[in-house]
Amino acid sequence: MKLSNFGFDLPTELLAEYPSENRDESRLMVLNRKEQTIEHKLFKDLISYFDEDDVMILNNTKVFPARLYGNKEKTGARIEVFLLRELNEEQRLWDVLVDPARKIRIGNKLYFGDDETLVAEVIDNTTSRGRTLRFLYDGSYQEFRSKLRELGETPLPKYIKRDVEPEDEDRYQTIFAKNEGAVAAPTAGLHFSKHLLKRLEIKGINFAEVTLHVGLGTFNPVEVEDLSKHKMDSEEIVIGPEAVDIINTGIQRKKRVCAVGTTAMRTIESSVSSSGLLNEMEGWTNKFIFPPYDFSIANCMVTNFHTPKSTLLMMISAFAGHDFVMEAYQEAIKEKYKFYSYGDAMLII
Repeated sequence: MKLSNFGFDLPTELLAEYPSENRDESRLMVLNRKEQTIEHKLFKDLISYFDEDDVMILNNTKVFPARLYGNKEKTGARIEVFLLRELNEEQRLWDVLVDPARKIRIGNKLYFGDDETLVAEVIDNTTSRGRTLRFLYDGSYQEFRSKLRELGETPLPKYIKRDVEPEDEDRYQTIFAKNEGAVAAPTAGLHFSKHLLKRLEIKGINFAEVTLHVGLGTFNPVEVEDLSKHKMDSEEIVIGPEAVDIINTGIQRKKRVCAVGTTAMRTIESSVSSSGLLNEMEGWTNKFIFPPYDFSIANCMVTNFHTPKSTLLMMISAFAGHDFVMEAYQEAIKEKYKFYSYGDAMLII
């Protein structure tokens, strides 16, 4: 499989700028791999495809307000700082992206907030766009983190051209988000409402929670035609004993085991035992899944509609079959499904 196998024309008006009015009322396209059929439903109809003791795997990562705006010393130029990951808690070192990157050099200081009590100094140019900052702040670590939260903005994807609105703080977060650390939402999970989760629970569906802190690596463009040469950025994952027990029981009982989102799928596929069961894990994964690939854990998945040539589309193609997925995407464009983070959903069974 080559990069060019995953190109298609996506009309810009199909990129979702806003979430659906109700979480569980976005549209749902259902792909049946065995029958090679495509159905059109609403997300809340998902419940009819699951039975008692089936398993759903949720990514419980929580998005933190990772986008800050500061001013450069002397010139006062407005600089966007996107927090990627904390490198050292004690020294308050962070890997960040800055925009515009060309204006920022080692030694530059940036000032944040009206009172300018939060200052950052650039100490390393790690990549062409990336930087390492040391934050200078008079206060405890807890106070520093709460200052970052106060000044930070919900990190909506760049394709959304509008300003962040108050509802985004809630809607760009799954209702089961717990462990803070993601710079982008695990978007397949955004479609679940409290009401739908309750109905699934009453029906006897078992939920297993794993954590993958979504980084920007998930969205980095693939720039090599030979997919085996693409390197994913590492993202932190946690798979605890309770999730392992629920998922492995589902596999052994031959139940439907559904990964909710590409991030949940990458997490579980990063820790498979030799007997094809899930292992506990706490660490980092840079697993890149593209066709052909044999999946070990999940036999079903929920996902959003992804952009051309993205690693996410490649994973979906590995799971459902390349030709079938590309046919479904053409159908989605024809039927005007919404794509990307706030877009509609797909269930692959």
